[in-house]
Amino acid sequence: MNIILLGPPGAGKGTQARRLVDERGMVQLSTGDMLRAAKSSGTEMGNRVAEVMARGDLVTDEIVIGLIEERLAGDTGGGVIFDGFPRTLAQADALEALLAKTGSAIDTAIEMEVDDEALVHRIVNRAKEAAAAGEPVRADDNAESLKVRLLAYYKQTSPLIGYYHAKGKLTSVDGLGEIDAVAQDIAAVLDGL
Repeated sequence: MNIILLGPPGAGKGTQARRLVDERGMVQLSTGDMLRAAKSSGTEMGNRVAEVMARGDLVTDEIVIGLIEERLAGDTGGGVIFDGFPRTLAQADALEALLAKTGSAIDTAIEMEVDDEALVHRIVNRAKEAAAAGEPVRADDNAESLKVRLLAYYKQTSPLIGYYHAKGKLTSVDGLGEIDAVAQDIAAVLDGL
C-alpha cells in the first residue's frame, strides 16, 4: 500500500506517519530525512546531494526521485508513506511514473484538513509548552514563520488536493482532532481500501 499524507505544516503528518510505521509496519519516506542520510552516505547519489547542498542550491526533482527510487528498491514492509513528497504537480507526475515502472501506484492521498487560525494557535502553543519543559523548539514554530510556510504550501502543494481528487484517490480527515482520533480516521481510510 502506498499513501501520501497531505496537509499544511504543523497538521500532524509526521506524527501520523510514525504511528503508521509502528502500527502497520509501513515505511515512512520523508524526503528531508532521505536528503540528510544521502548527503553523508558516500554513494554516487549522496555525493550529488552533498554537492548541491554545499552550494546552497535546492535539490532538483530528479535527485529526489532518484533517492526515492533507490529506497523503493529496498524492503518497503507493509507499504510506503510519502511524507513531504510530492510537493508540486510535477513531482506528483514524476512519482506516478516511477511507481508505474515498478507496477505500483498511489493507493490514496489523505488530506489532513485544518483551519489556518487554529493551526497557528496549535503551533504557537506547542512551542510555548516545549520551551517551558526545556525541550528543543523549532526555529520556525512561531506565528510569522508559520504564515510564510502556509503561503508556500497553498501556492505549491495545495494543487495536489485537486490532482488526487480528480484521480479518485483523495480522502480528507480532520487534522485538528486529538492524535488518537486522527489516527483512527486514517486507519478507517486504509482499512477501507
